[in-house]
Amino acid sequence: MSRMPALFLSHGAPPLVDDERWVAQLKDLAAGLPRPRAILMASAHWESAPLMLGATETVPLVYDFGGFERRYYEVQYPAPGAPALADRVEKLMPDSEHVARTDRGLDHGAYVPLTVMYPEADIPVLQMSLPTLEPDRLLELGRRLAPLRDEGVLIVGSGFTTHGLPFLRDWRPDATAPGWSREFDAWAAETLARGAVDELADFRSRAPGMPWAHPTIEHFAPMFLTLGASGDPTLPPDQPIDGFWMGLAKRSFQVA
Repeated sequence: MSRMPALFLSHGAPPLVDDERWVAQLKDLAAGLPRPRAILMASAHWESAPLMLGATETVPLVYDFGGFERRYYEVQYPAPGAPALADRVEKLMPDSEHVARTDRGLDHGAYVPLTVMYPEADIPVLQMSLPTLEPDRLLELGRRLAPLRDEGVLIVGSGFTTHGLPFLRDWRPDATAPGWSREFDAWAAETLARGAVDELADFRSRAPGMPWAHPTIEHFAPMFLTLGASGDPTLPPDQPIDGFWMGLAKRSFQVA
């Protein structure tokens, strides 16, 4: 079985599926991956400690957004659950990391990219919560999960490279990116390319464009789960998706 890469995806709001460039880039990314046996998703939209594992028998959707056209609330993604993967995740955790289970379904940070990558919804999916937003703890959690990659599991951290929603003034999809978004995105791209994980972990004080790029940090945090799962977070990842949507950076990366 091929070793799966791990991904950090900028997932956007549900209307991001109308962005032709993002859809094309994400489809190309998925087409270049080995077919996963299962998918483990960690989304910015589910923070919960202790570590929570979502629905495993059937996987409903959580329409955790408001103010959009009705069609975005009618999306279905009937992926099978992944009870065996939930068992494996639990076994990989140390005794100090309590794990709980819930019947919570996939939120839009999880299912929106999957509808593009695997539209047939025929790969088992498990969503897990972010039990912390601290980079060092998420790097360690990713290291714990890394063996799953050798078992055919695609690990995905889903967030957004910039997410300064309170500071946007132009809400068009093709809006010019604000300076803080462009500056933070350029810094993230360059810092990832250098494998400077310590600098990335200190983004709140080191990155230009803060705190406007991330007035809250939950959309950057999933990146560290992915880097932890890489095996060596100092190795530069591929960055196959870039650009902006509503002025927010769509940068995404893949670790081998």
